[in-house]
Amino acid sequence: MEESIFEKVYQERLEERIIAYISECKKIPFQEAMDLYYNSYLADKIATGSYGMQYLDYKVLAQLILQTIQSSATE
Repeated sequence: MEESIFEKVYQERLEERIIAYISECKKIPFQEAMDLYYNSYLADKIATGSYGMQYLDYKVLAQLILQTIQSSATE
């Protein structure tokens, strides 16, 4: 498999796992979790591979997103 194709498939699967984990943690529908993910500041960084973030564990990334959501809600 060509490396660029592998990276794209990996990226899509990573986003799917992050969204599913957010949905599970917050006990919200997948669609709502999807909105939270794609509106988070980390979504773009993960998609572009900034700082190698796409190689972190999906649970760690989801927790970072949830923390930033909670932080911005309390401000």
